[in-house]
Amino acid sequence: MIAGVLTRVIAVANQKGGVGKTTTAINLASCLAENGRRVLILDLDPQANATSGFGIEKKAGASCYDAVLGDGQLAEMILPTGIRNLDIIPSEMDLCGADVELATSENHLYKLKNALKPVVESGKYHLILIDCAPSLSLLTLNALVAAEEVLVPLQCEYYALEGISMIKQVIEQIRDSGANPGLKFGGILMTMFDGRTKLSQQVLSEVQEYFDDLVYETVIPRTTRLAEAPSFGKPVIHYDPYSAGSAAYEVFANEFADRHHLAGPDSA
Repeated sequence: MIAGVLTRVIAVANQKGGVGKTTTAINLASCLAENGRRVLILDLDPQANATSGFGIEKKAGASCYDAVLGDGQLAEMILPTGIRNLDIIPSEMDLCGADVELATSENHLYKLKNALKPVVESGKYHLILIDCAPSLSLLTLNALVAAEEVLVPLQCEYYALEGISMIKQVIEQIRDSGANPGLKFGGILMTMFDGRTKLSQQVLSEVQEYFDDLVYETVIPRTTRLAEAPSFGKPVIHYDPYSAGSAAYEVFANEFADRHHLAGPDSA
């Protein structure tokens, strides 16, 4: 247990796929863990990309499925990633069925929050990152109810601008409905930035102008190394620690920790 440290729960979400959501969850968690923070990733995407991104085999029954539906303990599903200070609750394809069962469950929006409560209260982690599926499924809505805020990775392309308004609206609906009145739109991370194109620069400028301080100063570049790392089952800081993508996520992790006043390793 980490004495005197409040565990933060943050959902990494965007209903649009291919925006660098899982890449951000994996590499943010890894950089924070390298800096001495205790981090847990909850892979809530049935595609299980965060799971395979750490080189962990997708196994039936290894996900949060049973715990979310009230048939098990979430803490029992936690696995080490092989990276110091960083654990994961993996995912697998069977998690797709959770949406169907959640739809017929009582208090279906609160299932994940209730399952996660003992892990949060254990004080074992500085941060729990929930990697959501690229959809507004019941699992994603459960993540938004369980989290205190949402980190939205946003690709530097035109269609990404259309999607950001939808996730913002869903956050407001979750908050206004009373399901999670304290939920915050915590920040936007611009990803896949290509400084050679006018489009990337234009999208970045428009998002910064509209969302102002919500946009992180760090911008994640489009790089081959970031795209390659998951196929080797490694975060980019372990796959190629001297790459531009690795440097960008290390800077982002520091900015993220400062913004959230995350306790340092001296509190562990």
